[in-house]
Amino acid sequence: MARSRLEEVGTGDRIAGVSTHSIQIFARGRLGHHRPTLCWRVAYLTPPDDLASLLPDEPGYRADQLRRWLYVTPVLDPEAMTNLPVSVRRGIRLWPFRVAADQVGDGGTTRKWLFEADDGAQYEAVLMGYPRRTTLCISSQAGCALGCTFCATGQFGFERHLEAGEIVAQVAYARAFLRQIGLPGSPDRLTNVVFMGMGEPLANYNRVREAIRRMIEEMGMSPRSITVSTVGMVPGIRRLADEGWPLNLAISLHAADDELRSRLVPINRRYPISDLEEAAKEYAEKTGRRVSIEWTVMDGVNDTPEQARLLADVARRIRAHVNLIALNPTPLSKERAPSKEAMDRFVQILEDLDVNVTVRDTRGRDIDAACGQLRAEKGRRQPISIG
Repeated sequence: MARSRLEEVGTGDRIAGVSTHSIQIFARGRLGHHRPTLCWRVAYLTPPDDLASLLPDEPGYRADQLRRWLYVTPVLDPEAMTNLPVSVRRGIRLWPFRVAADQVGDGGTTRKWLFEADDGAQYEAVLMGYPRRTTLCISSQAGCALGCTFCATGQFGFERHLEAGEIVAQVAYARAFLRQIGLPGSPDRLTNVVFMGMGEPLANYNRVREAIRRMIEEMGMSPRSITVSTVGMVPGIRRLADEGWPLNLAISLHAADDELRSRLVPINRRYPISDLEEAAKEYAEKTGRRVSIEWTVMDGVNDTPEQARLLADVARRIRAHVNLIALNPTPLSKERAPSKEAMDRFVQILEDLDVNVTVRDTRGRDIDAACGQLRAEKGRRQPISIG
């Protein structure tokens, strides 16, 4: 993939006198694939400490007011920022994306958004409501380069990393949506964020780290309400352990022997299960947080008694909780969901071997809610402009 010189410049640097938060969406992506569009005043692409640069003719306290709107009481439309002058409200663009698709499923308790950046990059977020909590699944990349065979995102390849502002804007958008619209029968606040959408978070480490920092320090979220999922980027796990945040770590294992896992999750050829186990132990020791294992159950692939017993061995060695979820099939994948009998048998084996296991609710089957599925349908829908 061709790369622009600007792609090497960090947020906040300046090129020819222009701040990169004004042009980074223009500079990234597949060059020549989309017509570039300059985004001069996108609030969430601006680091919080630099918001005054968007308001050069306003008193200093206006930046503090804007910061509060962005991170404490976010709104869907800048016109709702009522203590800011009309000129400011109409001169600043809040979101670094437009909503290319908005789907509702599960009787209104699941909402899935396909976001589209100015360079055409698309990524997804899913908001799920429950009686006592609301969980947002967010993306860290547009596409993914790791090529897991059963994942829709991996099947469509890698486009680019998301900026920290693009990541945190997904969280802000969901928070604003809950406050102003909401999900039926669910709290009007966001209680959990999981990095289980498009992309491998630890392959975009610095931007993901900054997004998490803003969630914790600017939005006031507890680190314990944030889960980072990885397919096994061992160096990234170790870096995350040293950050000092008690984040939840979820390891997308999907197979408990190296031969099968290397076929399903190719990064296993670089970081085999034994290395992953050691990194998981170190993470738990340093953060005090129990690691979880994510296991997408596929018919005739990893739902066998042998795989259940091998998984139990891994889970006991690293003292992990196991989360099982039946595969949500993708158009380009040959794998299918397991039968109820196979799932029940798998769970029983784990429980008999003293492993704590949960079968996760499969949400959004009626709205392409598996990671990357909605993006595959992008050509059928017209974008919706937002503030």
